[in-house]
Amino acid sequence: MIALMPTGLIMILPKLTILLFVIATGACVGSLINVLVYRMPLGLNVVTPASRCPSCNHKLTWRENIPVFGWILLRGKCRFCKNKISPEYPIVEAIVALMFGAVYALWYIVPADAVLLGLHIGQIAPEWAHNGPGNTWPQLVVLLVLIGSLVAMTIIDARTCMIPLKLTQVPVVVALLFTVGHAVWFQISAGELTEVLPGLWAPADALGRFRWATSPGEIWTIATGGLFGWKFIGVALGGTLGLVIANLLLRFGVITPSFADYDEWAEKEMARQKAETAVQAADGDAPEDAEPTESEEPKDDAAMWIQYPHARREMIRELAFLLPPVALALLGGKLMATQFGAVDPQPAPLWLVALGGVLMGYLVGGGVVWAVRIFGSLAFGKEAMGLGDVHMMAAVGACLGWIDPTIAFFLAAFVGVGYAILARVLGGKFNRTMPYGPYLAVATLMVIFAKPLVEMGLGEIFHTPGGLDIP
Repeated sequence: MIALMPTGLIMILPKLTILLFVIATGACVGSLINVLVYRMPLGLNVVTPASRCPSCNHKLTWRENIPVFGWILLRGKCRFCKNKISPEYPIVEAIVALMFGAVYALWYIVPADAVLLGLHIGQIAPEWAHNGPGNTWPQLVVLLVLIGSLVAMTIIDARTCMIPLKLTQVPVVVALLFTVGHAVWFQISAGELTEVLPGLWAPADALGRFRWATSPGEIWTIATGGLFGWKFIGVALGGTLGLVIANLLLRFGVITPSFADYDEWAEKEMARQKAETAVQAADGDAPEDAEPTESEEPKDDAAMWIQYPHARREMIRELAFLLPPVALALLGGKLMATQFGAVDPQPAPLWLVALGGVLMGYLVGGGVVWAVRIFGSLAFGKEAMGLGDVHMMAAVGACLGWIDPTIAFFLAAFVGVGYAILARVLGGKFNRTMPYGPYLAVATLMVIFAKPLVEMGLGEIFHTPGGLDIP
């Protein structure tokens, strides 16, 4: 039977099999995202109890839990109470499955010279993906974890105006383990290692046999500053150490957290507004439907956050928190450059280069958003952006390097404008204030799936001939 199959089909069949596996994995991740989206805002355990019907609380069987197909087989209704099951569940599962499949197909199946509708889709995959899935699967795992986390963060933020920090921490941990661990594995397996420091080594010429570069001078799957980027590494390590120290100072009360009095202020403000509404109703000035409402979670109310009058004061606290990271980043860069890069610079160990790339991505991704948050709040007297957005883009930077979150942050403004226009046209529930997190997440996904097109668009905006050459 196999002998009768065309040679091309035989060669691509293993890739198609893996593609189907990746798509199925994406559907399962989408099912997990549905659980996270429902339970995390309520503070419920995401592991136990097992999935149940929200109407009759009946435990679902494994057949009913099959992603996408379970909902179809049940015809969108609970088998026991016959209440409708939201179509959001299969939609989320299908979207995540398709995104996972698209990453694998674009990275490892689509030829580098492929063109679709005039778009060079073969150029979407980063250069390191040309080494094949066998050599680059750790970075693929990092990317898929980031995509799944972004989907979960987008849905929760759109609903509640908050981003659970645990969802931002998982991609960072995965990036540290897999990106740095991948570099260690490559060092050990590549052979011909040159000792640089006791117990630390870097490949002598093994990198030449692979296409790891993300841009000229870079040598790994994310922007790293290169084997001789000691200053880059020093800034990353110093800034990260500064963050650890700042959090310890916060924990032991040496510096105080920002917005610590928000809940107390919100409670008093809501009581005042209710009292005013009651007085207006008694005087006949308020409409009949203007009954005071009780908010279970005032801190999740975007309108209350905007009304908070002490945003400028709180930004001073956040500047105090950022002082150790900034100071130690500058000091670390200078020390590393002086020690290892001043005279007769030696190449850095590959694992340290990869670690510097992850940490610098984390610092720059979060730092860009935090800078806008601080200076925007100081300028307008209202909280400009949430800290959840800071953590989200820090996670993006840890997974993709420092360049991509910077592009995504700039692109998010255009995504926001596009949504505002679409919401105005569609009206209804779409025509409401949306937090900035979903715009950042969508912009990041655009950079992942359409970076050449994004570069071309930015090039047109800035009138750069041939588009921007962004690594």
